[in-house]
Amino acid sequence: MQVHFHTLGCKVNQYETEELTEALTARGFTVTPVEETADIFVVNSCTVTAESDRKTRQLVRKLKHRYPQSVVVLTGCMPQAFPKAGESLQEADVVLGNNTNLRLPELLERFLETGERQTLIRPHVTGECFCGAPITGFTERTRANIKIEDGCDRFCSYCIIPTARGRVRSKPLAEIRTEAQTLSQAGFREVVLVGINLSAYGKDTGERFYEAVAAAGEPEGILRVRLGSLEPDHLTDEVLDGLSAIPKLCPQFHISLQSGCDRVLRRMNRHYTAAEYAELCEKLRARFADCSLTTDIMVGFPGESEADFLETVAFAEKIGFQKIHVFPYSVRSGTRAAQMPDQIERREKERRAAVLLETAGKLRQSFLQAQVGKCCDVLLESPRPDGSFHGYTANYTPVCVQAPTAKSGQMVRVRLLGADGDFVCGELV
Repeated sequence: MQVHFHTLGCKVNQYETEELTEALTARGFTVTPVEETADIFVVNSCTVTAESDRKTRQLVRKLKHRYPQSVVVLTGCMPQAFPKAGESLQEADVVLGNNTNLRLPELLERFLETGERQTLIRPHVTGECFCGAPITGFTERTRANIKIEDGCDRFCSYCIIPTARGRVRSKPLAEIRTEAQTLSQAGFREVVLVGINLSAYGKDTGERFYEAVAAAGEPEGILRVRLGSLEPDHLTDEVLDGLSAIPKLCPQFHISLQSGCDRVLRRMNRHYTAAEYAELCEKLRARFADCSLTTDIMVGFPGESEADFLETVAFAEKIGFQKIHVFPYSVRSGTRAAQMPDQIERREKERRAAVLLETAGKLRQSFLQAQVGKCCDVLLESPRPDGSFHGYTANYTPVCVQAPTAKSGQMVRVRLLGADGDFVCGELV
């Protein structure tokens, strides 16, 4: 039988979809990228916002309505965080959380045999170990994600993720080495380390985050190791020194900010000040040549005044981020922020997002212009009909280059000639 995946949310979910792909393939199922040919649909859900839940429900219902004879599976963070909501979605024939998702082949076979609806959602518990299956490839990708951490202990006042993902759990170093070696042998030249709270790696085991990064870069065939989103207060001087000693580490750091205003950061239950964040950015730029800094910023958090918002805009300009993911605050049931007074109207949140996006766009163009004239290694990813490729430099500059005889996954040397929209055009050296 043919299975089609719909993956919502973060890179961790993308990784877990690959886990499930390999688990199902090993049991005789065929995974197809074509929706119309599928007998089974798996929705790997996200629950980071209420909108994420709405999209999940809508997708499950749409699939069952469009393909009434198909089997629809719901898994991921939404049923894990809100089991009753997941179980009540009757269009899903099989429902399981992210804590039990590797039981999918078993539950799917049971449903196909009996026709009885299957549900298996097991709560996360404190002290549980990292679990999961190492992957051997990454379907239709040039870069491969390696999940090295799961869970979060931070309890930011707006976030449901500790409920959806449990506490910090770290993959053993030996497993990271083995998985990286397998992916290297499969032809991948760049791996991206991902986790729910990636820089908390080792909190439960006593191992160091930079040791995990070094382990991923040990195989000779792996030329680059890139990091997912990081928390600023985890990046101590010891960690920065350890990271700076890893030659394969890409100098691109996505450091979650959320707000540049200390008053708002305290209400968010973030564990740093704007000044501490700015100091970290200085240290990163001092240690890593040609590094780029990207971030997430939330606008319209309950109680955020216009002055608070403008302080955040000014802070973003001060840091000079290379890219900013801007998003309006979304009320999330089950979090403290949902009960806070001074909730901000949707229209005002959207206005603030538009203002910050304009600032982010200007900073982005300044960064791209600053790359012109450099010679860089580019990992080619997406071929175009005209013989050109899109790819990325180590600091995650997007590049377009004519390379008609090249292949996806190949590393080439490129001279950057000029910025064009959200790309820098280059020529092969």
